[in-house]
Amino acid sequence: MKKGILLAIGAYVLWGLFPIYWKQLAAVPSLEIIAHRVVWSLVFILGIVFLSKRGRDLWSALHSRKVVLTYGIAAMLLAVNWTTFVWAVNAGYVVDASLGYFINPLVSVLLGVVFFRERLRVGQWVAIGLATVGVLYLTIRYGSLPWIGLVLAFSFGTYGLIKKGASLEAIEGQTLEMIILMVPALAYILLLESKGVGTFGHNGLLSFFLAMGGAVTATPLLMFAAAARRIPLSMIGILQYFAPTLQFSIGVWLYGEPFSIVRFTGFCFIWVGLLVYSVEGLYVRRRNQRAEVLKAEIIP
Repeated sequence: MKKGILLAIGAYVLWGLFPIYWKQLAAVPSLEIIAHRVVWSLVFILGIVFLSKRGRDLWSALHSRKVVLTYGIAAMLLAVNWTTFVWAVNAGYVVDASLGYFINPLVSVLLGVVFFRERLRVGQWVAIGLATVGVLYLTIRYGSLPWIGLVLAFSFGTYGLIKKGASLEAIEGQTLEMIILMVPALAYILLLESKGVGTFGHNGLLSFFLAMGGAVTATPLLMFAAAARRIPLSMIGILQYFAPTLQFSIGVWLYGEPFSIVRFTGFCFIWVGLLVYSVEGLYVRRRNQRAEVLKAEIIP
């Protein structure tokens, strides 16, 4: 379990440090960054797939219309999430981006209610209610929805919803998504080059960061996939807050983004909601574990 915890922490820390990496590409338009991220992620992951001899499942998936459609929808949601995040980071909205990943767990719970008719406990409803109050407060005080956080939370939450019923393992699924996105991504890169406004190959440092974006993207995903097989979901649920906490800290203290009393108040509602959600979840899981142990002792 210790190795799984370290892998999970490593994955979330890397995700939390993403704003620093994408800031190095601030001179490059967000869509161009995402296009290269897709292409180089595919190159990196395909190498892993073939080295580990896992290409057979991927090849079979490419011949299934249902599988391709499912992962096509997932790929579009991922593209929306990536583009919004990179644009937010390079436009100076790292704190707003962190909000999306703070509320993402609660959005996932809400989507479970809507699409799977899951029944929520009182504590979960309280957590969602507090987060909703926080979002409404920010909306009323600023006069507009915190759309960056909401787009990130709902795009990634829906992405998780789609992947919940997906048939492939994590690495094959990620590879298929990149294959689907590769065609428009490569076409966009070639279009930029034909107009003479492309970045890759014309600036050594920026070209390096664009190409390394594939490994930077895939590494935490692979670490997380390995960790998820080794540690309980309850622990993953707690560790996942490393990423938005780091992003928030980077936005406020490294890049000096404004964090007024209004934003602090709105975030406090969301943070308290997450605290209620986490503590209530831990309590219920431990209660269920005790009940299972007791049942095993009673029934030989």
